[in-house]
Amino acid sequence: MLRQLKILEFTLSSLLRRKYKNLSLITVYAFTIATLGSVLFLTHALKMEATGSLTTAPELVVQRVAAGRHDLIPTAYTEVISKLPGVASVTPRVWGYYYDSLIKANLTLVGISSYQGDLELLEGRLPDNAEECAIGRGVAIAFGPAIGDDLVLEDSGKSRTVFKITGIFRAESNLLTNDLVVLQEAALRDFFSMDQKLATDLVVQVHNQREIKTLAKKIKYNLPDTRPITRDEILHTYDTLFNWRSGMMLAVAVAALISFCILAWDKATGISAEEKQEIGVLKAIGWETSDVLAVKFWEGTVISLTSFVLGILAAWIHVFAFGAPALVPLLKGWSVLFPEFQLTPAVDFYQVFVLGFLTIVPYLACTVIPSWKTAVTEPEYVMRG
Repeated sequence: MLRQLKILEFTLSSLLRRKYKNLSLITVYAFTIATLGSVLFLTHALKMEATGSLTTAPELVVQRVAAGRHDLIPTAYTEVISKLPGVASVTPRVWGYYYDSLIKANLTLVGISSYQGDLELLEGRLPDNAEECAIGRGVAIAFGPAIGDDLVLEDSGKSRTVFKITGIFRAESNLLTNDLVVLQEAALRDFFSMDQKLATDLVVQVHNQREIKTLAKKIKYNLPDTRPITRDEILHTYDTLFNWRSGMMLAVAVAALISFCILAWDKATGISAEEKQEIGVLKAIGWETSDVLAVKFWEGTVISLTSFVLGILAAWIHVFAFGAPALVPLLKGWSVLFPEFQLTPAVDFYQVFVLGFLTIVPYLACTVIPSWKTAVTEPEYVMRG
């Protein structure tokens, strides 16, 4: 142990003699790891946020499909579904998307059937008549109103409809409510010119969680034009979506990693005359080849571990302290009103281990192998160049 500590001490002094060269290498190395780490951290954190938010999502949602696309579903389907064994309740939902040309963003309009009291995450209250609405924080920021002000929307008949704002959702609920506008169901039906016998979809609550898939099959059998969607399928869709988007970004980042590996190999194979002379002197004064390789191993370890720690720390700060401004637009989706929320630090240590293995081990190989070729050469020949 004392021998290795002395070798490590010599390695550190050797690195300090070439501090500017090593600092530039560490900077490039750390930046590459920070880029890859940011993608991994952000993807995993968004998955955790989506999973946590969808735990309260409906157990089973039934949509109607026409010509392969989502269509309005007859409310009469609730009677057919409610008669199936295991169904606790069936509730029609009325909601839709609205594009506002003023802020150039899509809003999500949701209708509630009756006054449902105050919510914990709502400043103010929910609407209790057709002339009121509650909005998400992103809508409030985009339009600039406050509670008591008016929100003007253009309905399907190109007529402007004025709603009084009775509540604004707090920032803690931004992931779910950022682009949300809550109206009374009757008001939303009038706004979209939706027939009373139609709904956007149906929410099905079941008695036994283990029967959800069975009920979905029964609903599909009894109503062939429907598409039952379970909560697990929604979670799987989010997981697949984030994996696909992060995979595209990682493909670009891996190109940077390969470029760095080429740089590291070029640096290692092109050992400078000073480094060769240093190895020759060490061999001449009695150092064994194993000792020289130990020095180079510790040198590569110090540089790679320092770069890895700095890169991971930079990725952590970029994602969890600043909200990953360079990556968020690519991973969150197409919406203009991106929800602003503080990501909960969530790290997959398996991903960190794999990232470390793919970045540290190649660099160590690029450092030790060329040094071994020089170390096994006669010292006199090495010092003469």
